[in-house]
Amino acid sequence: MTTRRAALAALLLLATFALYYLNRGAPPQTPRSTEPAGDTGSADGKTADSRAVGGGTSADKRSVPSESAQFAASPAYNPADFPIAAPLNAPDSTIQRDLDILNQVFEAWRSNFPREGNPVGENRDITRALAGENRIRFALIPPKHPAINASGELCDRWGIPFRFHQISGEEMEIRSAGPDRRFATEDDALWTPAAGGFQKTP
Repeated sequence: MTTRRAALAALLLLATFALYYLNRGAPPQTPRSTEPAGDTGSADGKTADSRAVGGGTSADKRSVPSESAQFAASPAYNPADFPIAAPLNAPDSTIQRDLDILNQVFEAWRSNFPREGNPVGENRDITRALAGENRIRFALIPPKHPAINASGELCDRWGIPFRFHQISGEEMEIRSAGPDRRFATEDDALWTPAAGGFQKTP
């Protein structure tokens, strides 16, 4: 009797082990990391996903550049992409032609921003707007145009920033200091809608 009970107990034990192995699920899978090799979290707990824009790695520790920084870092431009502004200050041209080009640029601006009228502000502000720092990122002048100086100002062929005077939303007066590089002298060049275009004026 004792032997039978022992055999029965052993059989039940074997059955229990068999059911356990048959019914238990597959071991849980450990999710594989999607991080590239070598990219680990920083010491302060931030992950390596905080990479700089432009392909930098986590070691760069750079933030997203501002619009001004992007403006300054723009690549050289293709003149064919800017048919109106490309000839500005061309060596074989004239200041009269330059002022006419700028007038066409402002006309194109008003065509694309009919409700806003002319861009406003100082030379630097207007230049940035024309070069694409506007609500639709539309550029009429490339940020790397040779006529734009290191301060971001549109300059005449003698390197002096133009003076822009917004007469109204539809009219822009443009003045160059002329060859003597001084304003309010007899060789100043002026584009004014009131005079029908180009004129020389002190």
